[in-house]
Parts: sequence; structure tokens; C-alpha cells
Amino acid sequence: MMEGSMLDAARIIGYLKEKSILITGSTGFLGKILVEKILRVQPQVHKMYLLVRAVDAPSAEQRVQQEVIGSELFGLLRDKYGEGFDSFIQDKIVPLAGDITGEDLGLEASTLDQLANDMDVIINIAATTNFYQRYDVSLDVNVMGVKHLCHFARQCANLKMLMHVSTAFVSGDSAEVIPEKPITPGESLREGLRLDIDAELRLAGDVKNAASGGGGDDAAHKTAERKAMKELGLQRARHFGWSNTYVFTKAMGEMVLEQHRGDMPVVIMRPSIITSVRADPLPGWMQGTRTIDTLIIGYAKQNISCFLADLRMVMDVVPGDMVVNAMLAAAAARSGEKGALAIYQATSSLCNPVTYAVLYRAGGRHFAEHPRVRDNGEVIPNREMRLFSTIPRFRLYMILTYKLPLEILHAANLLLCGLFSKLYNDSNRKYKFVMHLVDVYGPFAFFKGCFDDSNLESLRSTMVRKSPEDEMFSFDPKIIDWDDYFYRIHIPGVLKYVCK
Repeated sequence: MMEGSMLDAARIIGYLKEKSILITGSTGFLGKILVEKILRVQPQVHKMYLLVRAVDAPSAEQRVQQEVIGSELFGLLRDKYGEGFDSFIQDKIVPLAGDITGEDLGLEASTLDQLANDMDVIINIAATTNFYQRYDVSLDVNVMGVKHLCHFARQCANLKMLMHVSTAFVSGDSAEVIPEKPITPGESLREGLRLDIDAELRLAGDVKNAASGGGGDDAAHKTAERKAMKELGLQRARHFGWSNTYVFTKAMGEMVLEQHRGDMPVVIMRPSIITSVRADPLPGWMQGTRTIDTLIIGYAKQNISCFLADLRMVMDVVPGDMVVNAMLAAAAARSGEKGALAIYQATSSLCNPVTYAVLYRAGGRHFAEHPRVRDNGEVIPNREMRLFSTIPRFRLYMILTYKLPLEILHAANLLLCGLFSKLYNDSNRKYKFVMHLVDVYGPFAFFKGCFDDSNLESLRSTMVRKSPEDEMFSFDPKIIDWDDYFYRIHIPGVLKYVCK
């Protein structure tokens, strides 16, 4: 970025004018916020090409209409354009039926050529974010998808920037301050191990073939294959020192980007846990469940009475609209710098840390003031949720409270010729589910690391705040009053949009 050049709303909005932008992952939480924001602040954007998984053009069109444009998030724009909303959208948004897991993004050669001539900016948000996803699926989307996009990007004659959304957790869970530095291809979090991506792809293929019995198509083979692929992902992640399949494959995605970016200007945005929209266009809007929301939803639905959390621990969270603002500011600031790679951690643990206690208190306050009601109008009493600050304590509690009674039930069931089979199987399934949650989410609940955001801080320091318009692009977590945000915006948002 040119020294001394200041960023304000006018410069970011001006940057987007007449641009052709390819966006992957537009049907996801962050993708929708980005598409809406660009349309709202810069109606003179040339085109936004939304690559979505679909069999053909009409079904791509339908997906974008239903899942993106049809979302409550687009209410402000709808009101602004009234009758003209649909034609405005049709003029600006081009749905593309394709798939980043395929060579050439699953597009026809003619479409690809036309796009390559037209494209200014590529923003890759597509990812599978499931912690316990099948290894083959995660590798396809989070790793090979990046490679295919790089390949396309290098064919774009006028490309100003490739922006890739990763996650702050790619660097593993060290207890130190985690810097905004690139991940070197081949490096592993475990000393003395080298990570070879091609070998991982081969391994996933071999295990998949073995598990499916050489491609058996019946339900039993499919189930065996799914289980084997999920377990392989977790096992490989932990072998190399990452806590789950998602963060492991996202780390590999960054490595692939480093290997294939050539001299393209690249920005990697690494948000921590993304929470609901804080300011605009719709405070509290949310899609999908984040790690911390499992608690709120479990409590609201009364199906979790105990959970794993140390209230003194810092949870690194950042509202979705702030992540998008940071993305747009970074794009405007770093565009067109040949060969440059900039990494930004959109995080809060260093500059405005918030503990689980704040979320817990805000939840208590919310449910005390807005009691939940049963279908018959009866008020559900608020019970204290039992929290365990270590995994061994939680396991012990689960064994004494659930596992022992289960074993007794199992014995009774055998004596009484299967009278309690259904009850036993249901309870056992629930017990296993909770223990699995602990296994997968535990490392997140006790994450001790703190993310450095110096690069983002220096980008923030170039942001001018003269007009109310400039506030529209704020990405400074220091201005957030977390107590107020969770109580007034986030918890009601989760209950309204996620916990339907």
C-alpha cells in the first residue's frame, strides 16, 4: 500500500465502481453479507459473478434467488429499490453453475474465457466449515478448490486481486501470541513431520476405496465409507498437530495458495469465530451455528444441562459485518500490488478480549427477562447450566450421571428380554453425541492462543473517520461493548434466525 495513503468510505466505494467480481461461497453466512454490502454501497459495481453448485443455469439462478437474494438480509435494498429491485439484481448479479472442486471450476471453456477477460477481483469464501467433515470432501473444497481458483486467476488478464478467506485457527492452538504470518508449504505443527499434500490426497483416495468395498453402492457400504472418511480426517489432522479436519484442511489451502499464486496480488483474511451482524444491514442476523452458539441454543431448547467452558477463558469472536468491512478495506488498499501477499487476522483477543463469562451473563440476563414459554403457555423455569472447566471433570460427571445409569439400564434390558431397547438406544446415542461434541469442540473451548492483528491494526490506522459514511466500513473491535452486543444483538439474533 502506498505510504501515507488514507482510506475512507469514498475510496472503498470508488474502488468497487465498474468492477467485475467473482465470489465463491455466496450462499454462506459471510458471502451473503459481502454481496449485500457491495450492492448497497456501490450500485455501479459492474457485475458480481456468483459461482454456486448447481446442475445447470436455471437451478443456479434459483439457488441464488432463494438462498442469497431471498434472505432477510436484503430487506434494506428491497425497500430502497421497491418495484425496481428485481431488475437491479438481474443487471448486477450473474449466477454461475459450477463447482470449485472441479478443474476449470466446472465451467464451459467459452464461459471461462469470457470471465477471464472480464475479471478484476476474485473473492474465495467457499469452504466446508464442519469440524468433523469427511476428509475427501474437505480436501476437495478447502484444498483443491483453492488450486483450481489460482489456476483460473492466472488466466485473468486484468486481475487486480485474489482474496482468500481462511480462519485464524489455521496456526494451531499455541498459547502464545499467534502472528499474521504465512504457512510454509509442507510445514507441520508437529516437530519433525513434513506434510505432503499429494500424499494426503492419495491416502484419502485409498482409504475411500477400501472402505466402500471397491465402490459398493449399497447403504451399508456408503455408511462405512462415510464413517471411515470422517475418522480419517480427524486422525490426520491430529497426527500433524491440528485439532480438527476443518482447520487442518484450511491450513493446507493456504499452502496451496502460496504454491500456485505466482505474482498475483493476494490477500488472506483470517477471521476468528464469526458472530452475528453487529450494525448493518440487519443487527443480529445470523446463519448456521457457531461453536459458542451451541450453548445458547442448547439452553434455549433445554437439551443441554451441562457444558464444557472455563468462564475465565477468552473467546475470540468478531461480528460478520466487521469481517466484510475489513475485506473491502483490504481489497481497496492492496489492489494491484504485483507479487504482494498480505495476511490479516480479523480477531479481537488482543485489542478487545471478551471472556465466556460475558456471554454467560448476557444469556442469563436475556432468559431472565424473556422467559421461554411452553406450547401450553406455561413458563419454563431457568435452570443454572453446569459448566466444567476441564475435560476430565466433564467426562467424570458424564460417566456418573449418564454412563452408569445407562449400564444399569443395559443390564435390566438384557434381563427383561429387550423391554427397554428403545430407551437404551436413544439414551446411548445422546450420550455418545455429547461425548463426541466434547472431543471435537473441546480444543476450541480451551483455546489459549491470542491472535496478533498488527497488520489489520495498521490498515485501521489509515482509515479516516470524518463522515457518518466512514462508520459504515468500521472493522475496529475496540469500539464494541461486548456485554451490550451479546445481550441486545447476538443472543436475540441467534434465537430469532438460527433457533427457529
